[in-house]
Amino acid sequence: MPFGSKEKAYNNSKSMAYLTAEQALADYAVLLTDLKKNLSSEGSPVVLFGGSYGGMLAAWMRLKYPHIAVGALASSAPILQFEDIVPSTIFYDLVSNDFKRESLSCFQTIKDSWKALEDQGNGQEGLLKLSKTFHLCQTIKTTRELSDWLSSAYSYLAMVDYPMPSDFLMPLPGNPIKEVCRKIDSQPDGTSILERIYAGVNIYYNYTGTFDCFDLNDDPHGMGGWDWQACTEMVMPMSYSEDGSMFPAYKFDYASYENDCISSFGVRPRPQWITTEFGGHNISLVLERFGSNIIFFNGLLDPWSGGGVLKNISESVVAIVAPLGAHHIDLRPATKADPDWLVSIRKSELDIISGWLLDYYGARRGDLLQRATPVNSAAS
Repeated sequence: MPFGSKEKAYNNSKSMAYLTAEQALADYAVLLTDLKKNLSSEGSPVVLFGGSYGGMLAAWMRLKYPHIAVGALASSAPILQFEDIVPSTIFYDLVSNDFKRESLSCFQTIKDSWKALEDQGNGQEGLLKLSKTFHLCQTIKTTRELSDWLSSAYSYLAMVDYPMPSDFLMPLPGNPIKEVCRKIDSQPDGTSILERIYAGVNIYYNYTGTFDCFDLNDDPHGMGGWDWQACTEMVMPMSYSEDGSMFPAYKFDYASYENDCISSFGVRPRPQWITTEFGGHNISLVLERFGSNIIFFNGLLDPWSGGGVLKNISESVVAIVAPLGAHHIDLRPATKADPDWLVSIRKSELDIISGWLLDYYGARRGDLLQRATPVNSAAS
């Protein structure tokens, strides 16, 4: 926090202007260089680890600062989720698939709930009833407030659909989508669609049972900084597809997106900047020729995997894919409940990184020996 506190740093667009991926990477470069100097370890190799946005930074830093780090593990890093590199519907299609995979009836209930929400929220009396059904602390003014809250829960549930309990975003049981769908499907006959939806979403927002009501203006995930970046450089077009999605059809509207950013922060997005700064188009061709020593991990239950690198690009730019993995599960703390496939993936990552270090020390040793050899010895 360069301004002393989060409150001061996030106070206005003048201070938040420093919150960019480029600035973050430059800060890391300076920090690592100074640390190595202060610790008298200039010869020590650095390996970068990051998940999600941090995974994007890890991959980009390896490309931008190859003299700073010998390699990077970029876990669940959606570096292709920009412009038209991947379909704009891919994220929410994958969220939908996660729910359909657990229960077709659960998927259909969620799909039907959006119309039920709109029908009931038509008028002040309906909005009051919705607020009571979902145990909201204040009466909502529009149904969009509630639909956004529900949509966020489904997206985050897909991200953290881990096989073991976690508290990464919220305290949750293992296989949380299975638990949400069990709640939705197991309500007594006669339970309305929206009451079923509340029972399910309550698993996400209130698994511990500590909340009496929900404040939709509260940001439990601390996403204010990401909202700023999404309105400046992290412009990721998102749409809902007409077929196969549990969300109502929606096509990304850049004009509306831009207006929201101007209203929220007084800034206009730069939708082409990230690919200009870090690349993304023709990624296989570019990284095969100019990249090295990057591991891209993706779990296919994670909706962000739709914007990730899922195939090996070269011998040293490799993709590790876990069909049952969720958001950067490889970087989650190890537990006794970890499935064998996860233990195996972590071992594979460590083996690859060990190879990078061996190559580094081998090259460094050869360089030192070469410099120590007398100049006239070449003739002997």
